[in-house]
Amino acid sequence: MRYSEKWGDSIDSAVELALLDLKLTRDQVTITVLEEPSKGFFGIGSQPAKVRVEEKAPEKPAEPEKPVIIEKEETRPEAPKPAAKEENKEKRASDKPRKKDRKQRAPKREFKIEGEAPSVSAKPADLTDAPDHPAKKFLEDLIREMGLDGTVTVATNADSVYADIDGADTGTIIGKRGQTLDSIQYLTSLVVNKGEDEYIRVVVDAEGYRAKREATLEKLAYKLAEKAVKTGRSVRLEPMNPYERKVIHTTLQTVPAVVTRSEGSEPHRRVIIEPAKK
Repeated sequence: MRYSEKWGDSIDSAVELALLDLKLTRDQVTITVLEEPSKGFFGIGSQPAKVRVEEKAPEKPAEPEKPVIIEKEETRPEAPKPAAKEENKEKRASDKPRKKDRKQRAPKREFKIEGEAPSVSAKPADLTDAPDHPAKKFLEDLIREMGLDGTVTVATNADSVYADIDGADTGTIIGKRGQTLDSIQYLTSLVVNKGEDEYIRVVVDAEGYRAKREATLEKLAYKLAEKAVKTGRSVRLEPMNPYERKVIHTTLQTVPAVVTRSEGSEPHRRVIIEPAKK
């Protein structure tokens, strides 16, 4: 059946775009919501809706009932089966090569992972505690204004600021797929870099979410790279933020069988994994 996947500001707008693409009406399709829309935090990190609209299979007309005809059974003596003929038939069948044996399978391309992917979320070794850093005060005020509970610790070096948030409400602070945490990190970076001549990298984490998310993305990257190598076709990932795209690119740098690139514009920019040309 034909189908169409579309993005939209809302579920209804995405559905309407898909219906226009298929030239069908709502009663002729089934609708599956792939991504719920999200307004993000303070308008940052918003996520559009994504739907899959698939044409319904045509209904088969009901067949008319056939009249039941009862025939009188006649008993006839069974004719003896010729044994020699059956034996010859079985012999011919056994002489035929199996269908699977006749087919020659195409050799699979090897997929090899060499080395370990460098960690994107690993902290530098030269960090020192900074209890009076402006990032700490900003994050504490922000969490309090959000009506949440959390404690903030900050460590810095010459060009980086790392803030960790702990507490009972870290799930809310992280948000769906880390979108709220990414928004908080963006706002913190604006505060830290205001008036600075050189850019300072800011990383905000909560309950070790960054490392856990990175491990999940690494597994996804290897799995989809294997798919690209086996099928010989490129694989398109879902839209990701710059941090998540960097994890995918960095992970697959150690896999010579594939190459990666990004396409599209924010917030719909995504990673493409392609088999490397020989």
